[in-house]
Amino acid sequence: MSNQNGHRPPGAPGGVDRTVSTPPPPTAAASDDDGWAGPVAGLARLVDGLRRDLNPLTGLPERVDELASLVAGLADALAASTSRRQAGPAPSWLLAPTDPQKAAELLDGLAGWLGVVFLRYPDGAAALPECWCWHPDVVEELLWLMHAWSAAYQGPAASVGLAGDWHDRQRPGVVRRIRGAAGSCSRENHQTRPGRPPLPTGAPTVPAADELAVIAGRWATDRDHPAPEPASTGAAGAIAHEGARP
Repeated sequence: MSNQNGHRPPGAPGGVDRTVSTPPPPTAAASDDDGWAGPVAGLARLVDGLRRDLNPLTGLPERVDELASLVAGLADALAASTSRRQAGPAPSWLLAPTDPQKAAELLDGLAGWLGVVFLRYPDGAAALPECWCWHPDVVEELLWLMHAWSAAYQGPAASVGLAGDWHDRQRPGVVRRIRGAAGSCSRENHQTRPGRPPLPTGAPTVPAADELAVIAGRWATDRDHPAPEPASTGAAGAIAHEGARP
């Protein structure tokens, strides 16, 4: 059956269904900004994390400089200590060379230093006798004191600490010993006069020198028992063995 217009209704038998389905409305295309939002946010989080990790390292150059300065200071201290340990020994008047010229050079240098340094101190000038060079022990004291002063003020390891030690301990100690040993001596005491005992000259005599072998042997082999008695005063020879363990 056809309608008034001569067309079959849709779905009528023998007809063709000409119904056309309407497609859904197209969705809006995603914008470019929405497409980059995820990666950009992730990159921002990564940069922020790196910034937090690097913040503790911002002061690293200054700390490295401080460490380098500390190492340099330790190196200088070690070098000074090494130089001090390698400083040459002071010459000895008691073991001075047998060459008269070299011995004279030692005394000349010492005399010059006495005038420039040692005698500037009133206690040193008062303690030094005018016959100081006739006293080998006094010359020995002054000679090493001069070299201690040179090491403290002019040597490769010269320092305020060494200078202070020279003033506080070394110089006063030498002055005290010179005053006690020869402070009251004079040139006249070294001159021979009638009725005066002869002055000691030359090397001193070591007491009991001829008995050292006996003492050495006893100490090496029998030190836990009483030692043998020494010989009587003025007696020559070895130690008397009376009372000694056989």
